[in-house]
Amino acid sequence: MNKDHISTQYDTELEEIRTRMLQMGGLVEQQFRQAVRAYAEGKTDLMLEVRTNEERVNALEVDMDERCTHVVARRQPTAGDLRLVMAVVKVVTDLERIGDEAAKIARIAQQMHERGIVHLNGFSDVTVASNIALGMLKDALDAFARIDGVAAERIVRQDRQIDNEFRSLLRELITFMMEDPRTISTALDVIWIAKAIERIGDHSKNIAEYVIFVAEGTDVRHSSRSGPETALG
Repeated sequence: MNKDHISTQYDTELEEIRTRMLQMGGLVEQQFRQAVRAYAEGKTDLMLEVRTNEERVNALEVDMDERCTHVVARRQPTAGDLRLVMAVVKVVTDLERIGDEAAKIARIAQQMHERGIVHLNGFSDVTVASNIALGMLKDALDAFARIDGVAAERIVRQDRQIDNEFRSLLRELITFMMEDPRTISTALDVIWIAKAIERIGDHSKNIAEYVIFVAEGTDVRHSSRSGPETALG
């Protein structure tokens, strides 16, 4: 009975770690949504909320690291359980960095709107890229919740879409700056926002790769399965 009790408690601890990581992911997803809306609509309250939530995300990262360390030290997980804990530690780091990028978008948006910029060159392109990145983040978290390696592989391939959107936007904004030097300041701000969105896509791809690691025990980072030549289903 005592062994059964210990086993049950251990399973509960693992499930709590996974659940709290997904809750952190939900907060970061909300933060990203709010940052994009702040950019599009110039709402000061959203900008402030994004930057306030950054502190909550940072606190959650510290809490999750402590929980994972505690489980490793006390329970000494092996095989699939160890992969899960290792993946959670890495995912939490990516989530915290997504939160940082969302806060950066909100901060730049605030500076732009304070300068009175309302109609933004390249806005539609940024919206497309942000929708792709947001979808990747949401789907990566859903895949982690189900430990769905197949879904995760589809997410990994989507990273190319954001890269293409970023390059297209960059060419467009360079043209604006060359044709009218007065657009340089605004164009550079939009480029920084687009780059933050591209990085959020990269971090979402990382999360999907960790799902594959948990599901299959295979590290696909820097491998052909993460490259553009991958063509599954």
